[in-house]
Amino acid sequence: MDQKKRITTKKTRKLGKYEVGRTIGEGSFAKVKFARNTDTGENVAIKIMAKSTILKNKMADQIKREISIMKIVRHPNMVRLYEVLASPSKIYIVLEFVTGGELFDRIVHKGRLEESEARKYFQQLIDAIAHCHCKGVYHRDLKPENLLLDNNGNLKVSDFGLSALPEQGVELLRTTCGTPNYAAPEVLNGQGYDGSAADIWSCGVILFVIMAGFLPFSETDLPSLYRKISAAEFSCPQWFSADVKSLIQRILDPNPNTRIQIQGIRKHSWFRINYMPTRAKEEEEVNLDDVRAVFDGIEGSYVAENIERRYEGPLMMNAFEMITLSQGLNLSALFDRRQDFVKRQTRFVSRREPSVIIANIEAVATSMGFRAHTRNFKTRLEGLSSIKAGQFAVVIEVYEVAPSLFMVDVRKAAGETLEYHKFYKKLCEKLENIIWRATEGMPKPELFRTITF
Repeated sequence: MDQKKRITTKKTRKLGKYEVGRTIGEGSFAKVKFARNTDTGENVAIKIMAKSTILKNKMADQIKREISIMKIVRHPNMVRLYEVLASPSKIYIVLEFVTGGELFDRIVHKGRLEESEARKYFQQLIDAIAHCHCKGVYHRDLKPENLLLDNNGNLKVSDFGLSALPEQGVELLRTTCGTPNYAAPEVLNGQGYDGSAADIWSCGVILFVIMAGFLPFSETDLPSLYRKISAAEFSCPQWFSADVKSLIQRILDPNPNTRIQIQGIRKHSWFRINYMPTRAKEEEEVNLDDVRAVFDGIEGSYVAENIERRYEGPLMMNAFEMITLSQGLNLSALFDRRQDFVKRQTRFVSRREPSVIIANIEAVATSMGFRAHTRNFKTRLEGLSSIKAGQFAVVIEVYEVAPSLFMVDVRKAAGETLEYHKFYKKLCEKLENIIWRATEGMPKPELFRTITF
């Protein structure tokens, strides 16, 4: 590569008091970027959505509800929402930066969790959901993919996009939503349902999954799946203790009227082992003025946005952006095999020219049945999901981390996490010729694996 022909300068971006770095997540309707609060030095994640996309897809009410709920239900085991900002064309949601990955990824990597570890996560989940319910909020899409882990291994509930708030004079919810494998029978059957009982069922499925390594209800066709869920046809593996079996059977009761409630779960002998309740801090005054300002289009409420970007070639990754490759601020995760979480964002290193890297990726993508769209050393691959109806997509971006050394960052944009893990493994097998294998004593390329949101 002729270095004289390529000019690379650092990309700088300021969003009010936030210095914005690289993309750490991407979906159909939003991007998530790592950022730093320049006033406090705190790391945050900023979810960015185009107003045009929100209006086109009629998502304004849903997003406004999600933001309001996250402000209302503040708890140590929930992802914290700090504030909402807007520019003339975009909405910015400033969130707690969670560094430990999805609980789902931990299950994929380990197969299943030991009973004591599963109990700790379940205790934290129940404490978080109990806090939601006492605020009149029902999550309605609880699953391991929506449960994150922080740098200390504590659970954080995320994604309140399908949550419901109580309506005056309305006791039962009626919208069928969520992920079928984790949904309660009364939700799937289209009956009016109690949001609290439905969330508890989902918690029971999560407990089964993290201890078993597989779903209690799993069928290839929806009618069979619905039938099994409605009849609660499942069996616990032999390694489940008698105590946890009894708790799961009481949670996965198809009758919501006799299903165990949160207070009963907290009194159960299995749940109470080493139980240290996680309580919310003293009540803070919740101010929704920024939410109203963003969605009501009040003039003068826009945040100052300053972007400078001049380059020909892949972006240089500076020290600030390298923070996003670490577990919090501990950069040893890049080089220590003991930091072995496998997460939905993955990466490898190459010494080939960026144009060669992109060409190889496009060729492999085509052979795998994907459409490739490339711009500025960033490629989006799109295809159909092999697991369920809908789109599967990934985003691949090339960064320069040292002279003639490039990091290829791969992240899921649409589809199931399990499908993504399988895709990434197959992709790396087909790109073996461009992946750099370090010499002994150097960090291995597969250790540039992940950060999370």
